[in-house]
Amino acid sequence: MRTVPILLLAVAFSGMVQAGESPQFRGPNRDGRFEETGLLKQWPDTGPPVAWVATGLGSGYASASVAGQKIFVPGTPADQEASISVLNSEGTVERKIPYGKETQDQQAPGSRSTATIDGERLYILSGLGVVNCIDLTKGSKLWEVDILERFKGTNNTWNLAESLLVDGDRVICTPGGPDAGLAALNKLTGETLWVTKGLSDQASYCSPAIIEHKGRRILVTETCKLVVGADAVTGVLLWTHEHPTKYDIHAVTPVYKDGLLYFTGGYGSGGGALELSQDGGAVTVKWTDKNLDCQHHGVVLADGYLYGTSQESGQLMCLEMASGKMMWSTKEVRQGAVVYADGMLYVYEGPKSGVVSLVKAVPTGFERTGHFKVTEGSGNHWAHPTIANGCLLVRHGDALIAYNVKSN
Repeated sequence: MRTVPILLLAVAFSGMVQAGESPQFRGPNRDGRFEETGLLKQWPDTGPPVAWVATGLGSGYASASVAGQKIFVPGTPADQEASISVLNSEGTVERKIPYGKETQDQQAPGSRSTATIDGERLYILSGLGVVNCIDLTKGSKLWEVDILERFKGTNNTWNLAESLLVDGDRVICTPGGPDAGLAALNKLTGETLWVTKGLSDQASYCSPAIIEHKGRRILVTETCKLVVGADAVTGVLLWTHEHPTKYDIHAVTPVYKDGLLYFTGGYGSGGGALELSQDGGAVTVKWTDKNLDCQHHGVVLADGYLYGTSQESGQLMCLEMASGKMMWSTKEVRQGAVVYADGMLYVYEGPKSGVVSLVKAVPTGFERTGHFKVTEGSGNHWAHPTIANGCLLVRHGDALIAYNVKSN
């Protein structure tokens, strides 16, 4: 491991997200947006400086989570006993907390669920379907639940990959069982609080999120064949919308703005926007689009415009959220995970490229202001980047690389 000091991650564990933290998948609000400011608007030809590189994390493509002066990265060594590597702000692995078996799927081996941090507890789902609750103060497991066994679900082709959602006293997951497409567990005990009766579609690879529409909190996600909305508190199923994709792959969390919910899938299936009724209890199709067929790389909404990469055309593109109108597309940046911070897009291309691009999040046209290639680590470039405390954290297989992207 190589380390270079960087700014300290300056908060203690708490139940609330603090400035500079990213305690779950794709940022504080699970939408690919990181509320960092004062970041570089242009990179030198060699890319931003490397602050440190941590190795020995194990295989996997889960992202890094950041909370309470620590960085948490799930990984799986060859013996399949997975663990959470806990790093300090200088990239030193201080300890490893085991959480059980993981898959060694040849295409995507190791840990795939990003850890969710809630105060002094960490929640993670294994690809084999086990929800784990870990006490971070003691470094030990408090409880575990096999959601496929409890809710009679079946694992999907490439194993479960959602990142768990903690909401109030609930841990929300997607077992995909009969009358239990979604389920909520008590975050302190693992006991079942509710299931979505009437929803029996198998789980895909999508991480659920909660939107607020006209004062109502709605749980949204995608399963194998459906876009789904349920009451966030009770789990009552509100509506579904059919959206078939090849291989039943849905892995992009829906995005909400002003009564519209955007969804997408790969393999040419594309997506569209659903217009929610006043009470959120029903949806109608507002528009559809085949261009932005995002497979599992995430879509970002910024100032009313959607940014993401297409699988079939392999292009970065921009759509207007209100209408679905294509604003621009480019082949200069290919298929990759897209996140946002301080007016800029960060696109991490995969599976083989490893190029990271910095792009202005503007609808007027494509403007790239820097790029570099990730050379540390091994395997496919699939993990979504994390931005916290002025650092861009890129996980590539066994390695986590921290790039200093602060402007001063």
